[in-house]
Amino acid sequence: MTGRKKLIGQRIAVLAADGFEKVELTAPVAALRAAGAEVDIISLKSGKIRGMNLHQPADLIPVDWTVDEVSARDYDGLLIPGGFMNPDALRQSSEARDFVRAFDLLDKPIATLCHGPWVLASAGLLSGRTLTSWPGVRDDMVHAGATWLDQEVVRDGNLVTSRGPQDMVPFVREMVQLYAGGPASNGALRRRH
Repeated sequence: MTGRKKLIGQRIAVLAADGFEKVELTAPVAALRAAGAEVDIISLKSGKIRGMNLHQPADLIPVDWTVDEVSARDYDGLLIPGGFMNPDALRQSSEARDFVRAFDLLDKPIATLCHGPWVLASAGLLSGRTLTSWPGVRDDMVHAGATWLDQEVVRDGNLVTSRGPQDMVPFVREMVQLYAGGPASNGALRRRH
């Protein structure tokens, strides 16, 4: 399939909690839907979750399913937006860690940016991986066994990561490529774990 609708028939889970960075959820979700994907917002609780614009409260968005109502087998890929409160809440949830771990065990694509890789670290998925993140959590990534690169976007097997909102355009492009099963773009490191 070519063009903008390369994700028709794909179902993508977005794992988020209160405190997600608004643009890190809304921009990728808009791109996924524009590419034809069905997108579900998965959270720790039902109802609505609140985004943030850095330190300021932003919009509420509706939750489609709670993490205990779905399985990685229900989806073709996973997106974990950043912000600093969202991944901190997710990493403390055994259900969220198990959900994320299941995507990796099934070798399904995972995209995350900013502080989102914290969840991967807490799920025990970073040993031997190469990635990027918000520079402030670099040490956490390295201590979890990852090789950290200061690049706009890094692709390693089923994982694509980015530093944050400033890298949104290359992140979204690489995320869609990953979900579509396409090759890494020229700027993204590609490894297999």
